Amino acid sequence: MNRGTRRAVGWMGFCGVLLLLLLVPFFLWGADLELAARGFLGTRRPDWQVALVLGGLLAGDLALPVPSSLAATGAGALLGFWRGTLTCWAGMTVGCVLGYLLGARAGGAALRRMVGESEVARFARLAERHGPWFLVALRAVPVLAEASVVFAGVSRMPWRGFLTASLLANLGISATYAAVGASAARAGSFLIFFAGMVLLPAAALWLVRYATARRAHAERNQTRS
Repeated sequence: MNRGTRRAVGWMGFCGVLLLLLLVPFFLWGADLELAARGFLGTRRPDWQVALVLGGLLAGDLALPVPSSLAATGAGALLGFWRGTLTCWAGMTVGCVLGYLLGARAGGAALRRMVGESEVARFARLAERHGPWFLVALRAVPVLAEASVVFAGVSRMPWRGFLTASLLANLGISATYAAVGASAARAGSFLIFFAGMVLLPAAALWLVRYATARRAHAERNQTRS
């Protein structure tokens, strides 16, 4: 078994364990969780307040210890698909702009503290190979999503390309999370809500790591030949 296949099997195992950890509590406490979900989804604040809070959490994702997947899925659950999507899109885009400005002002030191030298080097390779579109591939990946926009500022990526890639990536991610949240609200199901919040970023992380491992393996084989 080659290295790339071992990594793929490892990530598949990780996702399997994550799925088990997600499902087991629902076999044990499913009824109580469903009841709590219905109470939560039935408690409503004015939509503009919900949008302001959740959009603000997404905009401050670099500094706030709140999972963006929780805020984005919650926007869909509380505001519905369309308004949830717009709220997430606006909040994520503001967060991208703030991350870019942080990178442009603070330089590479802040980025290296976030992810380390090896990830910074990987960002550089991805940016060289794909331009600003590498932001799209990393947008749903925890930590790397935020670090990638900081890297864009550090490297002084052209503003137009950065904003275009960020807008498109944020729209896709926002619509996906809002759809999951809205579906959970319609079904009154905390299982759908929690599964989307946890499994979507886990799947994105696995896909990026798997693609990276496959590319590295192909490059090694090409060098040997």
